[in-house]
Amino acid sequence: MSSQAKSSQAKSRAGSAAIRACATLLALGAAAPASANQGSPGRFVTPAKGFAYLTAADPAQLVAPAARKAQRPRRRPARMSPEEIREAEQRLSDLHYWTGRIDGAADEGLRHALIAFQKIEKRSRTGRLTAEELQALRVAARPSPAEAGAAHIEIDLKRQVLFVVDADGTASRILPVSTGTGKPFTSEGHTRNAITPCGRFRVQRKLTGWRKSPLGLLYYPMYLVGGVAIHGNPSVPVQPASHGCIRVPMFAAKELNAMTPLGTPVIVHDGRAAEKVPSGF
Repeated sequence: MSSQAKSSQAKSRAGSAAIRACATLLALGAAAPASANQGSPGRFVTPAKGFAYLTAADPAQLVAPAARKAQRPRRRPARMSPEEIREAEQRLSDLHYWTGRIDGAADEGLRHALIAFQKIEKRSRTGRLTAEELQALRVAARPSPAEAGAAHIEIDLKRQVLFVVDADGTASRILPVSTGTGKPFTSEGHTRNAITPCGRFRVQRKLTGWRKSPLGLLYYPMYLVGGVAIHGNPSVPVQPASHGCIRVPMFAAKELNAMTPLGTPVIVHDGRAAEKVPSGF
């Protein structure tokens, strides 16, 4: 008999042996008494070469090593050190994102500032500081508002951010916001769409502390038109979620209210050039 024929017969015998071994294992699993598996989920018996046989939950399951490897959970990103967190806070502050205290703590101020950065830079809106986000901060440029000139506030509906603009036309503070969803809602017997209107407005009135409205509580609200206000809210998701108001993070709401005089111009736009936004007053 040729060596090639002998090799073929050997492979055939090995394959038949593997099939018989699998059949034996399945039979053992089916014949095993229920008490043998109780209280021991995931117990292994001697497996065929290259396979692990699970006797609990699914006696017929044969798991190949490659499949087990594919099922392993992904590794979490490495935790950032206090020094790296402080560097990120300082860099965000230098770019004029509103961070809160620069103290090396991964707090709400850092998370919201990072979300604002991610929105403007068109990155994934995670609010999590990673080595990749820190590197992006190191090379980022300071963002500019849509309009220069007199001191004012800008709300960019497309990017969901707020700019506090100084008299020299530079943005001194940048915050993430959440505005109207555009979806219908019903309040006090009336159904309307949750729209944050575009236009040029002014801060008409301001309140301190909490204000109870038909749609919920507003923290340090500044009213622009009707019931539409810039106000603090414990929930500022990365996408539009309000009934029409402009939600800002709680940690910044009180100071934003205090630093904004009555009559301050507020431009609300959807990404178009600010000069094309119609007047709202």
